[in-house]
Amino acid sequence: MTADVTPTDVQPGAPVTVSPVSRARARPRGSRKELAVWYLMRVTAVALFVLALAHFSILHFIWDPAAQNAQFIADERWNSVFWRGFDWLLLTTVLIHAFLGVRTVVLDYVHNSTARTSTLWLLYVVAIVLFILGTQVIVTLPVSALTGPM
Repeated sequence: MTADVTPTDVQPGAPVTVSPVSRARARPRGSRKELAVWYLMRVTAVALFVLALAHFSILHFIWDPAAQNAQFIADERWNSVFWRGFDWLLLTTVLIHAFLGVRTVVLDYVHNSTARTSTLWLLYVVAIVLFILGTQVIVTLPVSALTGPM
């Protein structure tokens, strides 16, 4: 179905890939897994809006950006469990949202079954590796490593 869909063009019982109202991807009607992915994509989008706006506001309006260096990160940001948790939550939300977006693109545009499966597995591996590396940096970086001579 093309993007030129109107509510009268949709046949009852026919699969709809484009919403006739918003012209965006329609909510899946079949698999519960795809419906869960559809909702998770929207939840992470709202969470990203809030987290990214908070991150930007705090680092650019509350604290002076000119004073932010490695020492600032050690003393003010990552010296607190709250800020490490905040940064980890932001990282996790970005990875989930990006992973689901690329997954949707792969499912929509890669029609060869073997290529689709290979691409999705590569995507899973990259997402897991990035999550592990990001989590490792945020959780294990000792504050004393940043407070040495600069």
